[in-house]
Amino acid sequence: MTPFPELQALVEQRIADFRNNQPVTSLTESIHYLMGIGGKRMRPVLTLMGCEALGGRPADALDAALAVEVFHNFTLMHDDIMDQAPLRRGQPTVHTRWNVNTAILSGDAMMIQAYQLLAGYPAGQLRTMLHLFNESAFGVCAGQQMDMDFEKRADVTVPEYIEMIRLKTAVLLGCALDLGACVAGASESQMIHLRQFGEHLGISFQLRDDYLDAFGDPEKFGKQVGGDILADKKTYLLIRALDKADAGQRDELHRMSGSTCSPDDKVTRTREIFRDLGADEEILAESGRYYTSALTHLDALGLPPAQIDPLRMLAAQLLERES
Repeated sequence: MTPFPELQALVEQRIADFRNNQPVTSLTESIHYLMGIGGKRMRPVLTLMGCEALGGRPADALDAALAVEVFHNFTLMHDDIMDQAPLRRGQPTVHTRWNVNTAILSGDAMMIQAYQLLAGYPAGQLRTMLHLFNESAFGVCAGQQMDMDFEKRADVTVPEYIEMIRLKTAVLLGCALDLGACVAGASESQMIHLRQFGEHLGISFQLRDDYLDAFGDPEKFGKQVGGDILADKKTYLLIRALDKADAGQRDELHRMSGSTCSPDDKVTRTREIFRDLGADEEILAESGRYYTSALTHLDALGLPPAQIDPLRMLAAQLLERES
């Protein structure tokens, strides 16, 4: 099987070709910029891995992989506008470097380009691929809306939160894998299990990320620890803490939300409450359950170990991550 770094290199070369084959205009300049500032390229590599796991050639899935990455970056461009974020991957966001109107329009253009990339596949595959892509793309938008709605609610439940991260983060991982599997000619049953592997792995990954945001080592995590706490995000940790807190702890958590106390004090005290209530242990256990479920779906593909071991190894690396 092709090593992960080689698949990353294939994706980077296809992105370079994508950028080089488009004339630089006032519309495409910002697209080229965002696509060129890096990232782990996890989603497009998963498309290639899904194709190879089901017996296909990764090169045949490159356009599908690029469609996933272009769509993902389109969502980032628009998310940055909604979040008023000044930086993306350490560089100025598109709406900061240019303006909001340019970011909206170039994001719209990227969505169209994603469909153009899929359009080159044979009609028999294209119908299935478009169904997968459309369902996942709508899910990402629905998940983003849920996340924004949570900001105005004090009664968010754990099932609602899990559904939000499934839609906002995990469905695109499942879609990426399934697009590659479709190119390889996978059966409907195999595609269902592969998609469930990707979705459950994505949920496990996001829960792990939530834990690291609160309790990770800042030198290993690579960003400010406690960012979700300072932003008053409705995370699994906060939801479970509010569920389990006594009246005094609940009042304290509510008082600190939007408060003017020092950031360090807010993060320190909130983490203490999370630990006192066992929310830190619960989120790791929940992440582990989704990880185990993901591997169950991977095994259900009925493929030789050599074909699925790269996906199993990648899943293990994501679960054990500290950054």
